[in-house]
Amino acid sequence: MMVETSILGGRFNNQRIDLKRCVPAFFSTYRTLFTVFWIAAVATIFLWQSTIGDGFFFLRRVSARPLPKLRPVVFNLTDFGAVGDGVTLNTKAFEKAILAISKLRTKGGGQLNVPSGRWLTAPFNLTSHMTLFLDENAVILGIQDEKYWPLMPPLPSYGYGREHIGPRYGSLIHGQNLRDVMITGHNGTINGQGQAWWKKYRQKLLNHTRGPLVQIMWSRDIVISNITLRDSPFWTLHPYDCKNVTIRNVTILAPVHDAPNTDGIDPDSCEDMLIEDCYISVGDDGIAIKSGWDQYGIAYGQPSKNIRIRNVILQSMVSAGISIGSEMSGGVSGVTVENIVIWNSRRGVRIKTAPGRGGYVQDITYRNLTLDTVRVGIVIKTDYNEHPDEGYDPKAVPVLKDISFTSIHGQGVRVPVRMHGSEDIPVRNVTFRDMSVGITYKKKHIFQCAFVHGRVIGTIFPAPCDNLDRYDEQERLIKHSASQNATDIDYDF
Repeated sequence: MMVETSILGGRFNNQRIDLKRCVPAFFSTYRTLFTVFWIAAVATIFLWQSTIGDGFFFLRRVSARPLPKLRPVVFNLTDFGAVGDGVTLNTKAFEKAILAISKLRTKGGGQLNVPSGRWLTAPFNLTSHMTLFLDENAVILGIQDEKYWPLMPPLPSYGYGREHIGPRYGSLIHGQNLRDVMITGHNGTINGQGQAWWKKYRQKLLNHTRGPLVQIMWSRDIVISNITLRDSPFWTLHPYDCKNVTIRNVTILAPVHDAPNTDGIDPDSCEDMLIEDCYISVGDDGIAIKSGWDQYGIAYGQPSKNIRIRNVILQSMVSAGISIGSEMSGGVSGVTVENIVIWNSRRGVRIKTAPGRGGYVQDITYRNLTLDTVRVGIVIKTDYNEHPDEGYDPKAVPVLKDISFTSIHGQGVRVPVRMHGSEDIPVRNVTFRDMSVGITYKKKHIFQCAFVHGRVIGTIFPAPCDNLDRYDEQERLIKHSASQNATDIDYDF
């Protein structure tokens, strides 16, 4: 079981400040106050620019912070001949350094420091008992020529590459059957340079499924923290069949348009996982919990369970802030999503599945969600009909039950709730409590349901669909629904 850490309370506390007490008298005029704020804003922009890309030339600097020693033996990438000019290919240097660390596993492992610079590389593999530490202004760059990217067998729970039959490209940073691995730093960056991949994908020039940026498989005791991941060719961070994974203080970026399938974090058949204090803005789902695809996922039989996601800010203008599925055939259970802000997005939180998936989604808790300018807030969709091949069993229907939504708030939401169950895949035992979401259109049917069974505790806004039982704040039944199988779904709105 993973060890919980305390929630960083300051990030989401919106305390009101009394300006009359805090602002001195010489700020009494609006013009003076505006000038001070404007100067502060410009200074903030200049400082921010110095921390991304190359920054402004007069603000570039080498990190003065000492690099921590997290392992008994520490190596520097330059010790192995690496050159951080953004042009020299440094794959051999990474491989030599990691080979040296692999020989230290009985002595506590080793740490590889990546100093400030732009370190171009082809994909490479990590080893157990290793810390990969990226210094401030260190950028690991993935080479764009796909001939340098190795081909790997399809994931066993998918049967095929997600985009093409046959093998798939590996990830830029990869690991299998690992123990005790950290990827961390002073907010250095791993950049997949995905632009060339996205263009070739749209032009149908690729014969294999694109590779993730970071993929760790069949491993345990993994910590990824204090780094930036950006512009992945495909899914960004993909832990596959792993246990005891912590992802903390990670920024994940990709263009919100024209960066196809650049999911942020995809826990896939993982157990005991914590994702906290992250910022994610990408071209697909911010976080998508998965567990295999149709008959291949059913046969693999490894669920995703005991996953906590908290204190995360997400943006997804193409898909959803946080999704479960659609590949969930091994089952998903024991998920808690709390203290979340989803802004300027197509959907807030979504569960998606279809006949043929099998499996289950159950024991899911959403708590303290803020939705700001979101087209559809809460989505459950049971007809997401993408299948690996014709061999799936359409009678293998998933089970959706025991899903709760508490303290859901926001503004600028077009359709707050759309839960689309079906006669074969009803949504059972859904609970809503303490919900108030400002809407952009004052129309009926903005709390949409079909084949949904559940309850509302207390008063919520907007008014719930007729499918749900009504309870008072003391959880005493007020009205039992006689319309649990009613359908009120309007995709045109």
